[in-house]
Amino acid sequence: MEQRNRELERQRRNHQYRYQQDYYRRWLAQQSRWNASRHDYYNDPYYYTAYNYRYNYGGRWYNTNRYGRDLLQQAIRDGYQEGWYAGQADRNDRWRFDYQGNYGYMDGSYGYNGYYVSRNDYRYYFQQGFERGYRDGYYRRYQYGRYDNGMAVILPAILGAILNISRY
Repeated sequence: MEQRNRELERQRRNHQYRYQQDYYRRWLAQQSRWNASRHDYYNDPYYYTAYNYRYNYGGRWYNTNRYGRDLLQQAIRDGYQEGWYAGQADRNDRWRFDYQGNYGYMDGSYGYNGYYVSRNDYRYYFQQGFERGYRDGYYRRYQYGRYDNGMAVILPAILGAILNISRY
């Protein structure tokens, strides 16, 4: 992270530097809240709820329940919002379009609590949202989402098309 910060400073990408610092602070605060709450597996309804959804990731089908579904939807939402802010920062820095080189995209763990779905699955869906948010933020358009009450929000139809989850 420190090396990346120095590189952004060297490139005079002040907006992206601030975005990355904000992303990291939000990530740390989120981790701190989760660590403080200590998960109680015995009282978690996830472990007693039958799988009734399936989704396709990497050419394979996976089963989950509504808690896993909700987490994957949140991954896309969080990814879109983070991507939107990152795209705005790159545009404001007059930097080239590069969502894959962004720290938030590479990390892909913002919002992941370690439960319900694998980290790889979460990261994949976060990145799908991030890419679309970055495109909208960078190009200042609303093809995949909208800006509502101070937040970038992905459109429900786009979220559904990305996740393509089905109930069985």
